[in-house]
Amino acid sequence: GQMSAWYIFSSLGFYPVCPGSPRYAISSPLVNSAILHLENGNTLRIRVENQSPGNVFVQRVEVGGKAVGRRYLTHDELVAGGEITFVMGSSPNED
Repeated sequence: GQMSAWYIFSSLGFYPVCPGSPRYAISSPLVNSAILHLENGNTLRIRVENQSPGNVFVQRVEVGGKAVGRRYLTHDELVAGGEITFVMGSSPNED
């Protein structure tokens, strides 16, 4: 069960590294888009820009249209719903 949960999270572009921690590490999403209907009634939309076989590196992540300047998302950001955008590129982002 845990491996399948990790795969789903990772496919969306984030996954919980440590149980009980409110941080979700950012990863390269496999989906082009996704809509999650959350238990609290909110809706979370995942959108991926510039995704292609050659563009597998996350260049920027935006939550609600604002760039996230870190390599993780928080639980509060996810359950608040709204939109998370991943912008992909052909080389690693060293920032």
